[in-house]
Amino acid sequence: MGQATARTLLTAGHPVTVWNRTAGRADGVVADGATRAATPGEAVEASDLVILSLTDYQAMYDILDGPTASLAGRTLVNLSSDTPDRTREAATWAAGHDAAFLTGGVMVPAPMVGTEAAHVYYSGPEEVMENHRATLARLGTPRYLGEDPGLAQMMYQAQLAVFLTTLSALMHATSMLGAAGMKAAEAVPELLAFTDSIAAMLRAGEENLGAALDAGEHPGDLSTVTMMGATSDHIVETSTSLGLDLALPLAVQAHYRRAIENGHGGDNWTRVIDSIREPR
Repeated sequence: MGQATARTLLTAGHPVTVWNRTAGRADGVVADGATRAATPGEAVEASDLVILSLTDYQAMYDILDGPTASLAGRTLVNLSSDTPDRTREAATWAAGHDAAFLTGGVMVPAPMVGTEAAHVYYSGPEEVMENHRATLARLGTPRYLGEDPGLAQMMYQAQLAVFLTTLSALMHATSMLGAAGMKAAEAVPELLAFTDSIAAMLRAGEENLGAALDAGEHPGDLSTVTMMGATSDHIVETSTSLGLDLALPLAVQAHYRRAIENGHGGDNWTRVIDSIREPR
């Protein structure tokens, strides 16, 4: 992601100074025109805008602990993944060193950075966002969420919760079909076609779905917790008979069982949100 970010800015004509904990990993972007900094401090001092793309926020502290005096008057944009609380702590830490701070969440894989399909969530001081919007827009369409530095991180984690769960579900379903003798090369296209239809079904009722959730309304006229719960039972039974890992299907089953236990079997499947919001 860091290399994609650097190359995108270089292509747009921005001077870019780079530093990497493993120096050799910067060789490619240096060959493309970036300036290699010998130290993190040298990299920070090269620009008013400092973009970080790291494993987590602790890595930022590890790298910038030495050159903190150089942070004053600069803007840090951290595109790393971590928790919203750690993001808020980082914004306070940056302010303590007289630096502005923006949280960023890149919502595309590295090869798509800088393309029309790319978008990046940001949160933090609006004035800081506007000062650097033109530059950051090179990476992808900026979607500013507000002043709370933790909000962009929360959106990023929420998006990945859907993404990672979908990936695990895809592998579980592929394993189910594989146990029945179907090759993954046959199974995956069918499963991906179905994921496309799920998105279409949900998008068709997108406005009503969100509004109903906000209002706490769960009309069971199309599908009910009891019906969906029975399906989850069948998935658990089938997976058990095939000797597959049950972690994912049991987790899904638990959502429906709790809703039924709470007397909401006749409500729409969206009622499972209650036990997610307030687990036992």
